[in-house]
Amino acid sequence: MKSFYVYFIVLALVVCLTKSLDEDIDFPQKLDSDDISYFSSTYDIDGLHWALSNVFSRSIRNPNPRQVVHQNVPESIIARGGGSTYTSAYKLKVDIEQAEYLAQVLPSNEEKGTFQEVKQLYEKVYKRIPPLDELSQTKGLYPFMEQDYKDGIGSIYNKALHHTDFNEFKDSSGKAISLLSQSFDAVKIEKQWYDKSTPPVVVIDDILSPQALQRIRQILLESTVWYETKMPLEFGGYVGAYIDDGLHDRILLQMAFELNQALPNIMKGHPLQYLWAYKYDSLYNGIKTHADQAVVNVNLWLTDDDANLDKEGGGLVIYTAKPPSNWNFVKYNTETDRVRKDILEPTNFANVTVPYRSNRAVMFDSMLFHHTDKFNFKEGYENRRINLTILYGTMQNKMQEGRAEMSSHSNGEL
Repeated sequence: MKSFYVYFIVLALVVCLTKSLDEDIDFPQKLDSDDISYFSSTYDIDGLHWALSNVFSRSIRNPNPRQVVHQNVPESIIARGGGSTYTSAYKLKVDIEQAEYLAQVLPSNEEKGTFQEVKQLYEKVYKRIPPLDELSQTKGLYPFMEQDYKDGIGSIYNKALHHTDFNEFKDSSGKAISLLSQSFDAVKIEKQWYDKSTPPVVVIDDILSPQALQRIRQILLESTVWYETKMPLEFGGYVGAYIDDGLHDRILLQMAFELNQALPNIMKGHPLQYLWAYKYDSLYNGIKTHADQAVVNVNLWLTDDDANLDKEGGGLVIYTAKPPSNWNFVKYNTETDRVRKDILEPTNFANVTVPYRSNRAVMFDSMLFHHTDKFNFKEGYENRRINLTILYGTMQNKMQEGRAEMSSHSNGEL
């Protein structure tokens, strides 16, 4: 996929001169990880948020058709499950739950009424979705039918009907307030990271301040940016939200930048590359064994502990093995059987298993194979397991080969 890295160097100069001419700028359809890293390398939260929000507001996600510049969802987003012409039963169930939640918590009667109508339309379409065994040809996906469009699904599905876009917390002088908790111990974390006697896996409990945790939970419960569905018969059941497709609240960017700055010995030369969140259905499995193309992976869990019915599980299994240097991105994320037989089995599946805890982050070498542990959470929208993943840095080796090809084989961790 073409990078707009150089393009945004020019745009960064433009934004410093004037923001009144934003509508005259020919923004691309989508930012890529190079664009995100460009702004992140100097912790330019203003520039990154400006670019992300302008691209997003011009996209088909905007419910106001007069403001839409790009009429189609980018192919790379469709490939990872973010299209607007299909859904899955579990994805629409999440959308129904979210609409019901917003109809209860939003302040104005007009907003409450809007989401009551949205919920009713989603429920009408949901009733038309056949059982999974009748959707084997599409691996569990349901393409919208003519009647769905007549009922109005095209005007609300995968649209930014409610976009939070929260700012940083600031004190009376206008200075940003730290989002990390008072117990955050950078020295201890870096010591553990570089301890050669153990794998590069560090557990950070109570990573966020109570105020920050509450606000980020609010974003992930309220913001209608959960556009991704996987093929249920192949990849399980979880919906996704991404930094390049609506999940770009300034406070999220601040959190990613602040964590990077707090750990200079680990993060030096490794700016924010990508960020996403997943919301799970306990009737399905989580994400399969894979490795990510980054240097540092931070996986943060947001759902309250009361929702977790298995206190010893529900977290992450991180193997101590990495892909061989001559394997590319496609190979080590699609040849699952070979990964198990040739890489994990010889190590006797040696791993670090970290149980789920709310406000717990697991930081690890992103090239280590890992997968979601078995989980069992209570029913109900606010009880769904949610993780936020932040990737820092890029691996510069043969594993970059085939990344574009991987988009058509996406397992949910692009």
